Amino acid sequence: MRRVLVINTGGTIAMTADDSLESVKPLDDQAVRRILPHLAKYAEVRMLTYANLPSPHITPAFMNDLRQHILSELKTTSYDGIVVTHGTDTLEETAYFLDLTLPLTVPVVLTGAMRSSNELGADGPVNLISSVRTAIDPASRNKGVLVVFNDEIHAARHVTKTHTSNVATFQSPQYGPIGTVTKRNVIYHHVPLAREYYPVEQVEANVPLIKAVAGMDPRWLSFLSEQPVDGVVIEAFGLGNLPPAVLPALQQVLDKGVPIVIVSRCFNGQVQDLYDYDGGGRQLREMGMIFSNGLNGQKARIKLMVALQQTRDRDELDRYFEQ
Repeated sequence: MRRVLVINTGGTIAMTADDSLESVKPLDDQAVRRILPHLAKYAEVRMLTYANLPSPHITPAFMNDLRQHILSELKTTSYDGIVVTHGTDTLEETAYFLDLTLPLTVPVVLTGAMRSSNELGADGPVNLISSVRTAIDPASRNKGVLVVFNDEIHAARHVTKTHTSNVATFQSPQYGPIGTVTKRNVIYHHVPLAREYYPVEQVEANVPLIKAVAGMDPRWLSFLSEQPVDGVVIEAFGLGNLPPAVLPALQQVLDKGVPIVIVSRCFNGQVQDLYDYDGGGRQLREMGMIFSNGLNGQKARIKLMVALQQTRDRDELDRYFEQ
């Protein structure tokens, strides 16, 4: 039998619906463990309750602690795969952080649930079974951190939560799932061409994420000059354009040596320095802003936090975000 470590961190998969209050709460710390007998058919599973946190409580420091714990477990015990259960709201950020910072030797899979453990049609059990099956499949090696939901396998870099309540919420815009979990097999349709790895010890960079909107007031950005920020990510319009009124405030940030990464608030496509007008992408690039290669805002923030542990050089950061 193959050996799998399941690390529980909390989220809806570990919660219980209280019908009298019409609410869902982390009341039952045995919710995930009750799935354990169903996993024995596929692997020898060790289940570890690492935390029981709703996903809005997750921080980059917690992600880093989880990374260190996974490495510690792999040093002391031989596992064929690791599965992490996690709340869905920030799951994609934790998955991408681990993808960037784990020197993977075995498959690492993240999963969770959109329906709590005692709801009709709870999706947690089947998601966990599919994740264990994915983690032990030899074809899952060397594909980076994976996210398994609704019988689909997604790459951590591309997957995002697209619906507030639907069990098929996790999708990979532009790219689609890289594989499928069927009744009998784990099947991969395509694989990521490249994977990044950055060794880190701590992740302490202060990186705010800002969304551009029509007519945004530059006074909203005053905190960027007043507070000690290490980097900024901006979800710009379309291909990567901003209202011209905010450029002086952003120039002040750049003059302090603080990198600004541009992504699009669109969920499909990549930013490019194409438009040549006041506030257009070409001007932003000439000012020294960094254009990201297809990441959404929350993942670009994670990547910038990780990258800042490697370098503060603007040109080198630019190369990181071209990958």
